Amino acid sequence: MKERGNYMFRRFAKNIGIDLGTANTLVFVEGKGIVINEPSVVAIDRNTNEIFAVGNKAKEMVGRTPGNIVAIRPLKDGVIADFEITERLLKDFMTKATRRIRWFRPRVVVSVPSGVTEVEKRAVIDAALSAGAKDARVIEEPMAAAIGAGLPVQEPTGTMIVDIGGGTTEVAVISLGGIVSQRSIRIAGDEMDEAIVQHIRRAYNLLIGERTAEKIKAQIGSAYLDQDEEETMEVRGRDLVSGLPKTVMVSTTEIHRALEEPIQNILDAVKVTLERTPPELAADIMDRGIMLAGGGALLEGMDQLLIQETGMPVHVTEHPLSAVVEGTGQVLRHFELLQRILLGPRRYH
Repeated sequence: MKERGNYMFRRFAKNIGIDLGTANTLVFVEGKGIVINEPSVVAIDRNTNEIFAVGNKAKEMVGRTPGNIVAIRPLKDGVIADFEITERLLKDFMTKATRRIRWFRPRVVVSVPSGVTEVEKRAVIDAALSAGAKDARVIEEPMAAAIGAGLPVQEPTGTMIVDIGGGTTEVAVISLGGIVSQRSIRIAGDEMDEAIVQHIRRAYNLLIGERTAEKIKAQIGSAYLDQDEEETMEVRGRDLVSGLPKTVMVSTTEIHRALEEPIQNILDAVKVTLERTPPELAADIMDRGIMLAGGGALLEGMDQLLIQETGMPVHVTEHPLSAVVEGTGQVLRHFELLQRILLGPRRYH
C-alpha cells in the first residue's frame, strides 16, 4: 500500500523550477516544460491591499493606473525588495502552474544571482515555502543558465557563461560542477532602459516610460555600431517644458551612445572574471568560447562586441530568455545527481 502511495505521489506531484527574475518570472513544471513566462509585476489596490492583477495584466497597467491601483515590481537588481509582494507573486504563479494537482505540495528550485547574501537566499526560500512549496532550494543563476544552455558543467573543463538579465549580469567560469570564478553586477537590461530614458530626457526634454525605453532598446538598440545599419524610430512622450504630448525621431547611433556606460560595465565584468580564471581553464574557454544568455544576449551586436573585446569565440544560446529556467528543469530531472550544486559550490578566486 505504501509503494502504491509513493507511486501515486510520483505520478501526480509536479516539481517546479522558477527563474525569479527582476523583469520576468518563468516557471518550469516537471513533465510539462515552461508553463508560465510573465512579467514580475503585481498590481495592488492601495485601499484594500488586495491583488488586482499579476504578470501580463499587471505589466499592461504600468504607468496607466488610477490613484488607488499601484503596479509594483517586487524584485530589484535580482533580489527581493518587497518580501510580501514576492510571496504573493510566487503563490499566484505556483497555483497557476499546479492548478490540476493542487493537493500536492511541489519541490521547488529557484534561481538566484550568484552575488546574493545568505540572508537574501533565505528570503527566496522562505517566500517559496510560504507560497506552498514542500521543499525549496536555490541554484545560482549562472549555473542554471549554463545547464540550460547545454554546457558540460560536470566535466573537468572550463566553460564560461555570460547571462545578461533584467536586474543583474552574471558572469561565471564553471568546471567540475562548481563556479571557479564569477562576477555578479547589478547592471543589466533595466540599467540600459534607464540610460535610454535619461538620454531622451537630456537630448529632447522629453519624458518617456520604461515600456517605451524597452521598445526603443529592442528595435534600434545596438551594442556594436555598424554605420551601414543606421535606423530611426518615432518616439512619443511628454514634453517637460509644455507638459504636452510630443513626438521625436531617435537614431541607432544616439541610442548606441546612450547604452555605452552600462555595456562597458558588463564588458569589465567579463574581463575581470577572465583575469581570475586559472590558465588551464582559460585555454579551455579560448577553445570552446563564451556562451551568451539572457535578454541582453538579444541586444543587436552584443556577441560581436564581446568577440572584439575578448578575442574569443562567442555563442548565443538557442533560447536566451529561457536558459535559466530550462536549467532549473534539468536539475529537477536529475535532482540526486545535481543536488550538490544546489548546496552552493566552493569557490576559488
